[in-house]
Amino acid sequence: MTTLSTAGIEDQQTTDKRHLVALDVDGTLVDHDGHMSPGVREAARAAADAGHHLVIATGRSYGAALPILQLLGLTEGYCVCSNGAVTLRLDPSLADGYEVMDRVVFDPKPALAALRQRLPTAKFALEDSSGRFLSTERFQDASFGAEAHAVGFDELLDAEAVRVVVFSTDSTAEEFGSAVKSIGLHGVTYSVGWTAWLDIAAAGVTKASALEQVRGHLNVDPALTVALGDGRNDIEMLSWAGRGVAMGQAPDEVLAVVSEVTGTVYEDGAASVLGSLLH
Repeated sequence: MTTLSTAGIEDQQTTDKRHLVALDVDGTLVDHDGHMSPGVREAARAAADAGHHLVIATGRSYGAALPILQLLGLTEGYCVCSNGAVTLRLDPSLADGYEVMDRVVFDPKPALAALRQRLPTAKFALEDSSGRFLSTERFQDASFGAEAHAVGFDELLDAEAVRVVVFSTDSTAEEFGSAVKSIGLHGVTYSVGWTAWLDIAAAGVTKASALEQVRGHLNVDPALTVALGDGRNDIEMLSWAGRGVAMGQAPDEVLAVVSEVTGTVYEDGAASVLGSLLH
């Protein structure tokens, strides 16, 4: 009887310990003035150089996410935009350096009609299926990544939407959030921001839903997923990750879903988390 030795087999096997690191942008990588500190930039580049998969996961549309990728020197991999509604595949061999790998659209009419009735003075904007931004009252924001075209409200109702944004200057974030909850939006996913700001996507679409697809493409063990964020639109992503970390300035709803909190954006909290992956 011949006994086969297993000696050396484990040495031949290599265990991939590279992490998928999902990074929110505003309030995480950049402060509320849009500034990224040298410490955060250097830590991100060091983590990428070590082989970790850094994936920007932002509420910004992709036009506003691309400058962040450039700052970090990320030219390969994936980028999750519009709170999970749009996913880019980064490839320097492509003409633009990227392609839209996934775009999830929905009919915005029911949500817009209900919101307009409850919030008649609010401003509305919409990212359509071709990447254009349409808005009422010349509503512009840096997160759009493109100049919005002013249209009538009825034109918004007829569009095929990727992302809908609602902004009110007449309410606090708390009052706005209460008003939105009272409407009882159905068939969509939505999150209220730090101000009286609402982001709406297709039902079931979050940063987490897009990141799970990216994780599958990269074949990363779920235990090796890390997510870092500070906003209410990060809650699903932080819950999804094997290691969810909240920024120090995150609101209570965000802190409630994590077991780890880093420094604030002004304390380079993101750099601390990225640096921990190098040890």
